[in-house]
Amino acid sequence: MTLTGRRYGRMIVALLLIVGLGWLGWHEWTRRWRASETSAPADAKAPAGTRIKVEVINATRTNGLARRATSFLRDRGFDVVGSGTASEQRTTTLVLDRSGHPEWAYLVGRAVKGKVEASPDSSRYLDVTVLLGADWRPPPQPFDP
Repeated sequence: MTLTGRRYGRMIVALLLIVGLGWLGWHEWTRRWRASETSAPADAKAPAGTRIKVEVINATRTNGLARRATSFLRDRGFDVVGSGTASEQRTTTLVLDRSGHPEWAYLVGRAVKGKVEASPDSSRYLDVTVLLGADWRPPPQPFDP
């Protein structure tokens, strides 16, 4: 093998190493960014053995947001019993305590990173209403072709 051939071989190996390290760095950065942007605190889950009935209302123009929030909250142990779309648009997410259990509304509020307010309504047969605002970002979904 000639000196020129060795030089090109080393350059190709160095280039592949740089590209590989760059890809690993980019992958790790995007993983951390997504986790910090969309993840809820670990304790923002329904307590074991407690049924917290939640209603999710999409108060944005983003189609399917209530469905995504329903899946997100169900994964955290909340019982989402209804969802829908609001006629009024909201910029911020609001969590309403309907049953007089502020600690339950607080848990849901931590999960969706929303402001919690008391708004008792015993006619609804649920514990918490979530009004999703434009500030709520659903967690990333895995690619499913």
